[in-house]
Amino acid sequence: MSNVIQTLRERGFIEHITDESLEKVASGETLTVYAGFDPTADSLHCGSLLPILMLAHFQRAGHRPIALAGGATGLIGDPSGKKEERTLMTPEQVQTNVEGISRVLGKFLDFEGEQPALLVNNYDWIGKFSFIEFIRDVGKHVRITEMLARDSVKSRMEGGVGLSFTEFSYQVLQAYDFHHLHSVEGCRVQVGGSDQWGNITAGTDLIRRLGGEQCFGLVCPLLTTSSGQKFGKTEEGAVWLTADRTSPYQFYQYWVRTEDADVVRLLKLFTFLPLEEIGDLEKEVSENPGARNAQKKLAWEVTSLVHGEEATQAAINASQALFGGSLEGLDLRTLEDIFSEVPTFTIDPSKIEQGY
Repeated sequence: MSNVIQTLRERGFIEHITDESLEKVASGETLTVYAGFDPTADSLHCGSLLPILMLAHFQRAGHRPIALAGGATGLIGDPSGKKEERTLMTPEQVQTNVEGISRVLGKFLDFEGEQPALLVNNYDWIGKFSFIEFIRDVGKHVRITEMLARDSVKSRMEGGVGLSFTEFSYQVLQAYDFHHLHSVEGCRVQVGGSDQWGNITAGTDLIRRLGGEQCFGLVCPLLTTSSGQKFGKTEEGAVWLTADRTSPYQFYQYWVRTEDADVVRLLKLFTFLPLEEIGDLEKEVSENPGARNAQKKLAWEVTSLVHGEEATQAAINASQALFGGSLEGLDLRTLEDIFSEVPTFTIDPSKIEQGY
């Protein structure tokens, strides 16, 4: 069994880990690993790719991944990284979004292989609790002092905005998710973005207090570009993983425009290319930056992963059309995407008739 923790570390995925012994455990036994995704929209954006790809690396190393859609926690709202209270969504909105992100998650993991992935919805167990049962059976094992010390709570309290009991309880619900998956599925590892560190450690603490075996948390960095911009954002908004929100052409363009200072790091994180091949591309960046071969490889790999090779080739053809290539075979949306990026002006039809 390959050492997945070493692989993740070499590729830049690991920012914090609850216990370094996970590397030894992961190299000696098959683990079940999960990541949670709250349904704040009916799709996921580029930032969600990192925990998804962490699950994929675990699966490629022989471990079993679980992707959790937060049908229950999505009704509450995670305060992590938020300066203000989230607007609560209706149950109907949450269910629609759960269905959307479930379709996205299904594209990145193998649900039929030797260690098939599992897709779960935490409403299936949290929704069965009464309030009294949850406070008595779960809340009894959670310490307020530890909850108050977590960054997601401290930042809101210190900022003067405060925190409702609804959002304050979020970390307990996520902690219980980990406990439930540990009890029912034997899950011992949770992965996520670094903003989830407090919620993840709440889960490992709860499992320990309830007598479970040692469990682990692993978080990846929240990425920014070399210019300081939050990764996965453009002037138009988030870069999404579904074509109805971000077209394959727009998606390809986002990656191919990566700065030289960022491209090697993103190749390590967002592709499965061998590190040796990435090293060769890094040399090309230094020796012939104008060719932008590293950026083209990054854009091809990530767009193919998300949208498939056919859509990626169509995006490349569309890009070439801007520089004298043929427009033949391009659909209307792609044409609109292309020409939204070039200067345009309107001519009165009467002037055309006059030979304008």
